[in-house]
Amino acid sequence: MSIFVDIEKRLGDFHLQIQFEAADAVHGLLGASGCGKSMTLRCIAGVVTPDRGTIILNGRTLFDSEKHINLTPQQRHVGLLFQNYALFPNMTMEGNLRAALRGQENQSEKVAEMLRRFHLEGLERHKPSQLSGGQQQRTALARILLTEPEILLLDEPLSALDSYLRWQTELELMELIDRFSGTTLLVTHSREEVHRLCDTVTVLDAGEGRGSMPVKALFEAPETLSACLLSGCKNYSRAEQISDHCVRVPDWGAELNCGAIPERLQYAAIRAHHIEIVDAPGENVIPCKVQRVVEDVFSVILMAQTPGGSALRVELPKEDLHKTAGETLYLRIPPERIMLLR
Repeated sequence: MSIFVDIEKRLGDFHLQIQFEAADAVHGLLGASGCGKSMTLRCIAGVVTPDRGTIILNGRTLFDSEKHINLTPQQRHVGLLFQNYALFPNMTMEGNLRAALRGQENQSEKVAEMLRRFHLEGLERHKPSQLSGGQQQRTALARILLTEPEILLLDEPLSALDSYLRWQTELELMELIDRFSGTTLLVTHSREEVHRLCDTVTVLDAGEGRGSMPVKALFEAPETLSACLLSGCKNYSRAEQISDHCVRVPDWGAELNCGAIPERLQYAAIRAHHIEIVDAPGENVIPCKVQRVVEDVFSVILMAQTPGGSALRVELPKEDLHKTAGETLYLRIPPERIMLLR
């Protein structure tokens, strides 16, 4: 099973342009708030009509602007889980499930099966306000699956939960996704959720997203600055090529040996936990001055001022760092860890 999306949509000054393909996996749409992630799901579901483009699900065209195809939401057979789960507040949990089966036979048997499958037995008479966040999510997913969708569209399913509920609910979500045989699209602004839940990902930046990549590549070899920042990297500088394997990074005041340099190079980046503290100057070593030392729960964050005037963030285990503000230190940037970005 697969989905292909290539659409554009304008809303005022906002312009969504996204193209990706996903098959038999959990595919993430990652980006900051307002970048078009939720709008993409609504276009796929038929709630919003794109201005241009094509949406094809399992070989079936849901939308094609040139061929004037635009199936109704009911014809598309997709399951969209809204951020707030969109349960009917005045209905019981059982009533919410039956709402997906209007006009069908054997409703009681189908609802009973979902109650068992989602561990909701005994909660049939409860209204949504009487259910926990995880129970509401399972009810909403059970209602969606009763419609027998070809694809699951999950719009930030964990964002409405308090932190103490999020982890348990995420574990439950993993289990539920594993049971679904089709493709799942997960919208999130959390790199941690992408890392734990997704197989592939499309990064959206200001409404634009092109192609997809394995989640591993997002964290190990992002191609653009926006992808790098969304993956959690905080150290980056403008960069310019000097030779085949050397770049100048003016914000750090250094010239660094590195790997193969991509076309249209604009930035270099390094993750905080990949920076090494060494005893003396040398190749790929930047002399810095400690600005601040901040203790985290299990590590120490060191902010160091570079000769270029910017700061490098270094993250180390607590037992490995004994520095104070004002000290000079030498930071080595391993060539194999430098990320070169467009």
